[in-house]
Amino acid sequence: MSTLKEKYKKEIVPDLIAKFNYKSIMAVPKIEKIVVNIGVGDATTNSKLLEQSVKELEAITDLKPVITRAKKSIAGFKLREGQEIGCKVTLRGDNMYTFLEKLINITLPRVRDFRGVSSKAFDGRGNYTLGIKEQIIFPEIVYDEVQKIRGMDIVFVTTAKSNEEALELLKQMGIPFRK
Repeated sequence: MSTLKEKYKKEIVPDLIAKFNYKSIMAVPKIEKIVVNIGVGDATTNSKLLEQSVKELEAITDLKPVITRAKKSIAGFKLREGQEIGCKVTLRGDNMYTFLEKLINITLPRVRDFRGVSSKAFDGRGNYTLGIKEQIIFPEIVYDEVQKIRGMDIVFVTTAKSNEEALELLKQMGIPFRK
């Protein structure tokens, strides 16, 4: 069992109950899943780029990514409905905690001039999206094999009812928010 999961059960839950006056332990917000998504816009012209992103995402998360397809056609982007335009991985349970620990302790500190992540990227329903500009901050990515620097979105889906509760949960989990 990961240390972050134990910390959540032993320290964070009682702390959140005290702060938000929850009646039951089941009302305490928790992270439900983490979705890591890479959009590969150039995949419309070169399908090799998508394969590269799938390999990188697999290296980062240790799970096989699902290829995402365009929901509708957009002529301006030379995009047809059903065309492959990205890949994503949904992490739950122990995989999720392992990934989160690695993100907080190893990956984010490697970002140049890192001052913390923005606390404004909540969606109003307690979910948080973290945008990363370069995949090379992950230690699993071999810099010499990278064909193109890509960004990715990491979405934290929580059971929190409000942004305030979700912010407190993620802060306690150890995500370094800007002061």
